[in-house]
Amino acid sequence: MTGLPFDYTRQDASGQSCTALAWAKAPKPLTRDERATLKERARTLLKERGAVLVAHYYVDGDLQDLAVETGGCVSDSLEMARFGRDHAAQTLIVAGVRFMGESAKILSPEKRVLMPDLDATCSLDLGCPADQFAAFCDAHPDRTVVVYANTSAAVKARADWMVTSSCALSIVGHLHAQGKKILWAPDRHLGSYVQRQTGADMLMWSGDCIVHNEFKGTELELLRQAHPQAKVLVHPESPQSVVEQADVVGSTAQLLKAVIEMDAPEFIVATDNGMFHRMRQAAPDKVLIEAPTAGNSATCKSCAHCPWMAMNALQGVIDCLEQGSGEIQVDEPVRSQALGCIDRMLDFVKAHPAAIAKPAQGFVPNIGAA
Repeated sequence: MTGLPFDYTRQDASGQSCTALAWAKAPKPLTRDERATLKERARTLLKERGAVLVAHYYVDGDLQDLAVETGGCVSDSLEMARFGRDHAAQTLIVAGVRFMGESAKILSPEKRVLMPDLDATCSLDLGCPADQFAAFCDAHPDRTVVVYANTSAAVKARADWMVTSSCALSIVGHLHAQGKKILWAPDRHLGSYVQRQTGADMLMWSGDCIVHNEFKGTELELLRQAHPQAKVLVHPESPQSVVEQADVVGSTAQLLKAVIEMDAPEFIVATDNGMFHRMRQAAPDKVLIEAPTAGNSATCKSCAHCPWMAMNALQGVIDCLEQGSGEIQVDEPVRSQALGCIDRMLDFVKAHPAAIAKPAQGFVPNIGAA
């Protein structure tokens, strides 16, 4: 596939793909007293409603802290869904982006799943419309369909396998060993990384993350020269020129594990800067440096932070609990069909524990495994 119906690099782009709309909904900074008041209100409501908060590493630090302090979790999208599935609470508050709420509902159809803002989405999800993806799959019926977690329930319903960034190499390597040809979606950078590592025959959908796609190889090389002691940590959604300079390429939890365990004073980190909150808590003695993006002068205003993740707010959590707003629904048969590709991944990981890198136990409470 050579083109997509969305252009994420134009700040004046219209419709769902316009990041300006997301930034406009991002909450204004709170004073210390405002933050304390809202956190206490949210904490009280979570207890009164018998709800649990699951938050992604990229959302605001106050939400991450609230999740941990109230017995929830901070993790990647899949672990958020698994935690919610296994938790006794019948109401899940998902602080992240829409496909994460959908994943939670797919795994926990009997539970109520609420989100602080249903408009919080993802460029990878938006850039892979289900009808166009289905046509792409139909045009290549000889290929096994593997989709990244950052996709809609409808896209997952069309897939044979779902993967996360931490198990993609193992699963695609397994399929390649069986002689399977792969149809991959949606992130072209992660797909290319997996293809280079496994040698698999992979046909790519041409999508990317507006945050990770902005990291620049040349600027990273210059930054490395200025910080020769620093280790470079890169999420594989980043361009090849960035990945090739990494000391560690991995998922969010793998990068967090590296900051904690590697013997280095400084780290240059190429992923969403929301990750720095947990990294600083887990390794307060380490110096963390943001990998260079196009910067504020560029047309894309990501600057290493997802505008849709930024839409999540304490007030949104309170609104969920007080008003029941932001409820996620995934209708049948889409839910059951999507569950198939997720269960296939979970079964593989259970049967092959080494397929997914788990962080060392005990260093941070309620941390995700993928």
